[in-house]
Amino acid sequence: MSAIKIIDFRCLLVARVLVSLAVQIQGITVGWQVYELTKSPLSLGLVGLAEVLPFIAVALYAGHVTDVVERRRISMGASLTLALAFALLAFASGAHLKQSNLLFSIYGLVALTGLARGFYGPSVFALLSQIVPRKLYGNASAWTTTMWQTSAVLGPVLGGFLYVKCGAATTYAFASFLLLAAVVCFQVIKSRTDLSGSPSGTVASSIMEGLRFVFSNQIMLGAMSLDLFGVLFGGAVALLPIFTDEVFHRGPEALGVLRAAPSVGAFLTAVVLTRFPIRHNAGLTLMASVAAFGLCMIAFGLSTDFYLSLAFLAISGIFDGVSVYVRATVYQTFTPDEMKGRVAAVNGIFISSSNEIGEFESGVAAKLLGTVRSVIFGGMATVLVVFVTALKAPKLRRLHLE
Repeated sequence: MSAIKIIDFRCLLVARVLVSLAVQIQGITVGWQVYELTKSPLSLGLVGLAEVLPFIAVALYAGHVTDVVERRRISMGASLTLALAFALLAFASGAHLKQSNLLFSIYGLVALTGLARGFYGPSVFALLSQIVPRKLYGNASAWTTTMWQTSAVLGPVLGGFLYVKCGAATTYAFASFLLLAAVVCFQVIKSRTDLSGSPSGTVASSIMEGLRFVFSNQIMLGAMSLDLFGVLFGGAVALLPIFTDEVFHRGPEALGVLRAAPSVGAFLTAVVLTRFPIRHNAGLTLMASVAAFGLCMIAFGLSTDFYLSLAFLAISGIFDGVSVYVRATVYQTFTPDEMKGRVAAVNGIFISSSNEIGEFESGVAAKLLGTVRSVIFGGMATVLVVFVTALKAPKLRRLHLE
């Protein structure tokens, strides 16, 4: 049986696609808009920092709330907050503000999206387990990854196109509309959270219970660490506007294509994994995929040809798709349902630290080392992280998912 045959899972899948599509469109619009205003890699890095700090600030509490409150309602509230933030970005972009005021408004509203995503991530992760039976977690992870990558392909391309043709304000407004449609999809879901196993102690004791669970589990901690340090050092997304302009001498449409390229590779991987799941040597496969991702980033940094760089980004997406599948299956399988919100919150901190703080790290490294050298250094650091993890987490290295 496939998870896609479950009606509530299909509703959840559509809702997540709409949210992901909106976030991707917003991400490329903010990136190009800030770059046009400042021409500074550090300013691009600050976008990621503005989002991740509020996210980290609320994540652990959001995980606790997810385990004691109806998860569907949390997802709806977070999506509505994102829609409001995007609508305000549209208003600010069309209000003809001074450059400094517009930049301040962008950073402030990006911070609001960080707060909303702090609650959204744990709630949608935990919502899956009350809709899909345990034996279908792997298949559901593959479908979720497939649809997420679809949005990650379409979002940047659509965002770049709308930015050129309609401007930033219209692009943000369109993303806000997508989020309102996602709220409707969440509303349709009939499954409700079983709160019988909710933590009964204080908020602090509940949060500590989740932290102890993650940090005492070598497999889960190792998988999260690979994601954290691999993407923290190896990601080059924040610097793509600079590569597009200064290396390839192209505009926002090309930036959208570059942003979408990794997702094309990851999408193809996810489609294959819906039919041929990874079961044997899953841990080694995860580690090899992260190392190969780092090598692709080194190749991308060395390339000066647009199409060759596009190919390296697409290949990196293939390996990242394998990594995402294995990690998602591990988290769903090894986490008790009554603790999924708190574990997802810890994982969200790892992911956001790798993505948004990774963007800040990329901006700082580019400022200090130069854009190309910073990407090459990051790729080398990613490969080193894999070797260290393989030594420190033997249970993850020997993991099978039969």
